[in-house]
Amino acid sequence: MATAPSAEVQAFLQHLTVSRRLAPRTVAMYTEALLRLEAAADAGAVELRRAQTHHVRGWVAQLRTRGLGPRSIAIHLAAWRGLFRWWGHQGLVPANPVDGIRPPKAAKPLPKALSVQQAVALAEHHNTRTDPALAARDHAIAELLYGCGLRIAELTGLDLHSRSEALGWVDLEDPGGATAHVLGKGSKRRSVPVGRAALQALRDWLPHRALMAAADEPALFVSQRGTRLSVNQLRLRLQQLAQQAGLPTRVHPHMLRHSYASHLLQSSGDLRAVQELLGHASISSTQVYTRLDHQHLAKIYDAAHPRARRK
Repeated sequence: MATAPSAEVQAFLQHLTVSRRLAPRTVAMYTEALLRLEAAADAGAVELRRAQTHHVRGWVAQLRTRGLGPRSIAIHLAAWRGLFRWWGHQGLVPANPVDGIRPPKAAKPLPKALSVQQAVALAEHHNTRTDPALAARDHAIAELLYGCGLRIAELTGLDLHSRSEALGWVDLEDPGGATAHVLGKGSKRRSVPVGRAALQALRDWLPHRALMAAADEPALFVSQRGTRLSVNQLRLRLQQLAQQAGLPTRVHPHMLRHSYASHLLQSSGDLRAVQELLGHASISSTQVYTRLDHQHLAKIYDAAHPRARRK
């Protein structure tokens, strides 16, 4: 592959730099992509301005055989498409052979979940390095995130009592058991049972909240200023709690929701029930966690089965 693009491609890159004002990193990626395009055309004895769609499809296939991933191929196609479009505006090519060619779909990364031991350690941890009121609040937050699978906005939106304008609240006196009522994505309401551990953590927090909250503040979780705890404040407190609990990974609130779903599926296998508890509109969103469950089973197999062990 040549170390520098041809003069006509250099002109296009100059156009991107001066007229389009693309970032230097973007121009560098486009330069590499266009070098590969010219090399592929040369190898196939194809005059680049006469390239057809079938040529481009073949060159994309070559990128895949060289190990380029979907994201890298998408960048290459964007650069190639841009070059032919620029030539088209100048009347140098009759059509853009890259139009209609889509990059391969990138596999969606699996959600990151804690192990059962890690999640329980975090939920049970009490911060002895801070004010007892804040320690009780943070403990209740961790228990609700893991014990109810709440989204961070759902948790910060909880009020102490039910109100007509409330985004959510926790009913501690529900005859059927304590229940968190939340407003999820798409303005859909759902009710989630609150387990015994989370319920006890909430009851431990409420006396402190009564002293911390401003007189007219409805929020269940408040900051030291007495106002509703913000999403950023909650994220920071959870990270600190995870560090103090000795967790080896960076923990964010949604990781506890992933852990909640994964551990429920590992124990019950009831996909529909977990879908309802998470508030997923589509079962396909919940099915992602079956892949996490499969990974868990695969690790057990690799560690325990005599025929799976490798020297």
